Amino acid sequence: MKLDKLVGDRFKEKPSDCVIDSHALMLRGGYMKYVANGIFSSYMPLRRITRKIEQIIREEMDAIDGQEVQFPVVLPASLWEESGRYESVGSELLRFEDRNGSKMVLGMTHEEAAVQLVREYGQSYVKYPFMIYQIQTKFRDEARPRAGLIRVREFTMKDAYSFHTSQQDLEQYYYKCHQAYERIFARAGLPEVISVASDSGMMGGSVSHEFMLLTPVGEDSIVLCNSCDYRANMEAAPSIIENMSVENPKPLEKVYTPNIHTIEEICDFLKTPQEQSCKAVVYQKNADDAYVVLFIRGDLEVNETKLRNVLGEEVHPAVITESCGLHPGYIGPVGLPEHITALFDSSLQGAGDLSCGANEEEYHYTGLCMQRDCPDAVYHDFAKVQEGGICPKCGGHTLTVSRGIEVGNIFQLGTKYTKTMNMQYLDQEGKSHYPIMGCYGIGVGRLAASVCEAHHDDYGPIWPMSIAPWQVHLCCMRADNPEVKAYADGLYQALQQAGLEVLYDDRTVSAGVMFSDADLLGVPLRIIASPRNLKENCCEISTRDKSMQIKVPCDAVVDKAQELVQQMLRS
Repeated sequence: MKLDKLVGDRFKEKPSDCVIDSHALMLRGGYMKYVANGIFSSYMPLRRITRKIEQIIREEMDAIDGQEVQFPVVLPASLWEESGRYESVGSELLRFEDRNGSKMVLGMTHEEAAVQLVREYGQSYVKYPFMIYQIQTKFRDEARPRAGLIRVREFTMKDAYSFHTSQQDLEQYYYKCHQAYERIFARAGLPEVISVASDSGMMGGSVSHEFMLLTPVGEDSIVLCNSCDYRANMEAAPSIIENMSVENPKPLEKVYTPNIHTIEEICDFLKTPQEQSCKAVVYQKNADDAYVVLFIRGDLEVNETKLRNVLGEEVHPAVITESCGLHPGYIGPVGLPEHITALFDSSLQGAGDLSCGANEEEYHYTGLCMQRDCPDAVYHDFAKVQEGGICPKCGGHTLTVSRGIEVGNIFQLGTKYTKTMNMQYLDQEGKSHYPIMGCYGIGVGRLAASVCEAHHDDYGPIWPMSIAPWQVHLCCMRADNPEVKAYADGLYQALQQAGLEVLYDDRTVSAGVMFSDADLLGVPLRIIASPRNLKENCCEISTRDKSMQIKVPCDAVVDKAQELVQQMLRS
């Protein structure tokens, strides 16, 4: 490929609306172009990268007996109604009607389509186990697309679905797929990706893992233990609290607290630590706007995923009206109106001598003893884990919280979809059972952007050889020099004949422009033909990461390039 024919421009300036480096570099380098919020078109360099990622994925999925299929992008709503997700999934699912008035959806995930494809095929136990996968365009109407390809609305994803006749068989395959994912990320240039326990969310199922690239710009919070191998997404990490019991609790006493509305203010007023307070966080159920008050220790934050899981439905932050019976800033568990649902975090269990709202304007209680004053409270874990929290595996106060980008996920779905969609098979004795499913996803564009985020410098991406848009970037310095141009043209042909992927820049531009474009395109191996080098009968070969720069005799350049490419592919 000649660079002067490559569609797409490259820019020096960083776009003002880019919050992470990979987004800025992929726009500056002519990899993609903004079309609409969370929707991009891809230029040739990005397509070459994503095709290589897809090929790595195909090879690893085929190696664990996966069979590639393709589901429709547009699906009838009836499939989602069968599974129950047409109503339960929120506005992320794009719903519409076709010209005949039939309800349709744009596929954001394809569990329903997978079951529909194989439920007639899988009617006998002899057909199991099997796995099908696709690499397909999907659409998820994200509320807040951001960070370029990291969080988009339209995206390409590999999703796979396995079907089993026993939980044991699923677990064995799940582990096999986990290992395949580790190979995929290592081959794509991200061996540092880790797997963490996660919450299954709308996908359902009891066991799930996310594969995370740890980076300060990540959207997800990851809980790690410094003393053992415990790792979990913040949404799934249990918050373990040790409450010291109070032997002689103080009596419940109402205190006049004018103009006090926050935990910080009441603790300053009473001169007590936040750990000695009971905080009320108010939500409303999406279905009917009924109020839910969650009581939690004052120094902790609510994990809304845990709240949704306990309630079994979606919630949103409450809009508190005068008629609802709640007094903002003064809400407490004693004397709460009966029509309000009250939930209690485990951090309050056994706690005493707490401050809390008195459910009366300008008054708080002190001396709240949960066992005495709220004897009917039922406790659940609703809290986010904090730095220095207790590890659920080794028991030490050793938890830390990092940021990460999710590049893949795997779920043990169980029979959630086969039951609702009535997929059954007959066992050896002729008895009917529901197959057990696993689900395995990787976002292709997000993985490409994550590699760029992990491996770049101030000048551009540093693509690993395995997914680089080209293997060699040939720079002809002073293309107006007939001798240099003739040699570079011949070298370009020889490199291609040797089976190397070459991007050839023979433009009559300055060295600064040529090298700036080369840095933005991030090709791992660079060959420079110049008048000065040719006087020495050599070419300069360097790596994009600047770890190597050597002079090679002109007649040995092709062989050396082949050797270095193979060496970088193996590393």
